Amino acid sequence: MPSVFETSPAAIPISFVTKSSWDQVVETLPAPQRAFATACAFAAKPGAYLALPAPDGAIAQVLFGLEEESARSRDLFRPGALPGLLPPGIYRFANAPHDVRLAALAFAMGRYRFARYRKADRPDVRLVPPEGVDAAEIERIADAAMLARDLINTPSNDMGPEELAAAAQALAAEFGASFACTIGTELEKNFPLIHAVGMASNRAPRLIDIGWGNPDHPKVTLVGKGVCFDTGGLDLKPSSGMLIMKKDMGGAANVLALARMVMDAKLNVRLRVLIPAVENAVAGNAFRPLDIFTSRKGITVEIGNTDAEGRLVLADALALADEEKPDLLIDLGTLTGAARVALGPDLPPFYTDDETLAADVARCAVQENDPLWRMPLWPPYDSWLDSKTATITNAPSGGFAGSIICALFLQRFVEQAKSWLHVDIYGWTPSAKPARTEGGECQAARAIYALLSERYA
Repeated sequence: MPSVFETSPAAIPISFVTKSSWDQVVETLPAPQRAFATACAFAAKPGAYLALPAPDGAIAQVLFGLEEESARSRDLFRPGALPGLLPPGIYRFANAPHDVRLAALAFAMGRYRFARYRKADRPDVRLVPPEGVDAAEIERIADAAMLARDLINTPSNDMGPEELAAAAQALAAEFGASFACTIGTELEKNFPLIHAVGMASNRAPRLIDIGWGNPDHPKVTLVGKGVCFDTGGLDLKPSSGMLIMKKDMGGAANVLALARMVMDAKLNVRLRVLIPAVENAVAGNAFRPLDIFTSRKGITVEIGNTDAEGRLVLADALALADEEKPDLLIDLGTLTGAARVALGPDLPPFYTDDETLAADVARCAVQENDPLWRMPLWPPYDSWLDSKTATITNAPSGGFAGSIICALFLQRFVEQAKSWLHVDIYGWTPSAKPARTEGGECQAARAIYALLSERYA
């Protein structure tokens, strides 16, 4: 997509107003524009938009309503609605919204349209970079978010394990990173859980491995769940639960987006990206409830439910990542409905035993308007994973604490990393919001990138 930023002396000003500031603002308008605004009953409600005419019929300026500064429910991405409202042209912020940097990012992200299968009218609007805003950084983040959205929005017939690997390989090539893919008998031998989940599909499972950066720099490893479609396996999902399972590779999409930001910014890390890419299908050779597999780490895992497959593929990938003793190990996955029940689609839970990391993640999440909420790795629940016939089960009976149990399961495969962060994302926007179209979404990646930028710039 062409750059969102362009400098022009003729840029049309956008004036941000609130209900409380509107009475003062309207008095500063030329009389014809004041009359026009009054005739249109413009009241500066949040999201309200009005283009004021110049004497020659052109747009003199745009008015756009925001929440009050003191409002608890301010949407700092509210300006992201503008690209869908504005006529083609170049615009500038005439005054400061609540957060200028986030407003510029929202404007950039608000231009996104998924256009692979039908023509989409992408907004032909650009913005003069606001003073003090790093335009290159904004575009870096927006481009990565759009990559995640494109990958998630692509239906599974065109985004299977092989196609996901191709997308990862293209990203690696763009930034001069190494790329490797483990598949077939080598996968079965070295990553038994990944193979077990994907073996029923005619689309071969694989482990994607990207490496980038100076080996002497701190090791940061990203692991993303790449279940390209999830039927639930033999514990079959109902049709309603299967409808948007193309998004079950949202963890992979988001770690690729995060990797793109890191590599483009040239952060001082030795980056590794691991993506177990599978399709959880139904066939005569599908893995079954109460099957037992020996994981890469040597832990035997009893299958309590074939629909708890994401934690299985992540477990083998985390075990590999942990062997290198990374300074920071991060995994993202669309893992549990329990997380959605607890926190909804917009607020992914995160887990870590590192108190400094937890505080930094929470702060960066607020700073980037990329919401995250800490949940506990509650030790008393760890015994719930016990199995009578294996070391652990992937899905204990009972419906309590599902997201916590998943995190505790994954924790069993991380012992040597200096610090570990697990995020249970949704990867999907159920209904459109400013800067966030309905469909695949970039979640947690922006907040984590801000954290990495602080630590490794």
